[in-house]
Amino acid sequence: MHQFLVLTTQGITSGMVYAALALALVLIWRSTRIVNFAQGAMAMFTTYIALWVIQTSGSYWLGFVVALASGLVAGAVVERLIIRRIASGPPLNPVIASLGILLFLEAVVPMIFGGQIRGFPPALSFFGFKVAGVDMPFSPFDLFTFAGVLATMALLYALFRFTGLGLQLRAAAFAPEVARLLGVRVGRMLTIGWALASMVGALAGVLVAPVTLLAPNSFDSVLVFAFTAAVLGGLDSPLGALIGGLSLGLALSYIGGYMSSDLETVGALLILIVLLMVRPQGFFAGTSHRRV
Repeated sequence: MHQFLVLTTQGITSGMVYAALALALVLIWRSTRIVNFAQGAMAMFTTYIALWVIQTSGSYWLGFVVALASGLVAGAVVERLIIRRIASGPPLNPVIASLGILLFLEAVVPMIFGGQIRGFPPALSFFGFKVAGVDMPFSPFDLFTFAGVLATMALLYALFRFTGLGLQLRAAAFAPEVARLLGVRVGRMLTIGWALASMVGALAGVLVAPVTLLAPNSFDSVLVFAFTAAVLGGLDSPLGALIGGLSLGLALSYIGGYMSSDLETVGALLILIVLLMVRPQGFFAGTSHRRV
């Protein structure tokens, strides 16, 4: 029973991290109709910046804020300088560009920060809570991760559901020509979408780095799991990304704990294949399909 509780706790924590990066993928998809395969590398880059600030200033929270701010700027810069220039071409161009950004960041980060594996300080303690003198497998850091991702999901849901900015972001993604006729500044909306998504990815970076450690390619596997979670929930649904991330985190934790950790990646692949065969649009996607 204790092993089950430990695996469940680990699954929830890792699942929330997958959900955070999945939320970034969903945000870019909803606002620009692009899957950003460089999302993990961009999160890695902002996490290195955060680590440098923490080591220089001695303040974790300053590094946390700088990570989010640098993510916001990085997303806007990538959209303005790269994506916007190729978006009018074939649909495959942004995908190839995102892969190029991934390779570029993973090559340039070791030149700037070094290629060795580094530890990243957690926001709160890893030691579990004590209840009636018994150590529980749920730590303050796990609670911080859960609350942070849940708050992010709620804010994104409110943004797209209840605000004019969210409506303009969706309009710019689904029908840019019509949106322009209605006075929406489509270019600005695309920049905002990329900036917000990169900021959410930066949040995922500082949450996952204390667990996985930090290296130039340490977030590649996290991106694969996050993409699986996003597809599982439906690329158009922030709530689906959250539930997909939790479901995948629990499934992989049980597979790794009861079978072998070497089978976790295989398990994620099998889950993705079964999903694409049974419900390719994801479990929380809308029933109606809209065309760009």
